[in-house]
Amino acid sequence: MSPGILGKKIGMTQVFRPDGQVVPVTLLKVGPCVVVQRKTPSIDGYDAVQLGLMEYVKPMRINKPSTGHLKRAGVEGVRYKSELRLRPGDDDLKMGDRVLVGEFKPRDKVDVIGVSKGRGFTGLVKRHHFRGGPATHGSMFHRAPGSIGASSYPSRVFPGTRMAGHTGTQRVTIRNLEVVQVDEQDNMLMVKGAVPGPNGGYVLVRRAKR
Repeated sequence: MSPGILGKKIGMTQVFRPDGQVVPVTLLKVGPCVVVQRKTPSIDGYDAVQLGLMEYVKPMRINKPSTGHLKRAGVEGVRYKSELRLRPGDDDLKMGDRVLVGEFKPRDKVDVIGVSKGRGFTGLVKRHHFRGGPATHGSMFHRAPGSIGASSYPSRVFPGTRMAGHTGTQRVTIRNLEVVQVDEQDNMLMVKGAVPGPNGGYVLVRRAKR
């Protein structure tokens, strides 16, 4: 079996189980994927495959290093690539092999990795869920950060201090999502629950590690 597959997030909807239970699901259009590179312990020090999502893309949209990399593998039309470690029991994939959505079955457990939505510059209350100060009686301290360090000692701000700043656009992994339905004809995968990233964003679906 394949260790995972690449795709795009389409959006959310809901489906009904045979017993009438409503299940919120995320639609993922995954595959077809192709093995662009195979890494081996003897050469690279570990066992992994690099998958590429096959989709229509203009050649001018792919830079020269990536074009040469894909040419060595004998594939084209790949913009999004990602690497997956091989574990015991996985297929011995070789360069040029295809990975399709049929590798997954309902009730399988998967981890979905994506880049979260960007929220821009946000304050402490939204970014770190700080309580904030009093809202009335002329406090003039509502959503301000307050003290971020002592003066005499240590006379500096420690790295990692929670402050306002850019929020989102980070790699997020959602673990142990259940595969609800698989549509091999349209390369669609329905997973229970929410998935990080905006609609149309790239995601990596791998078999659950835990």
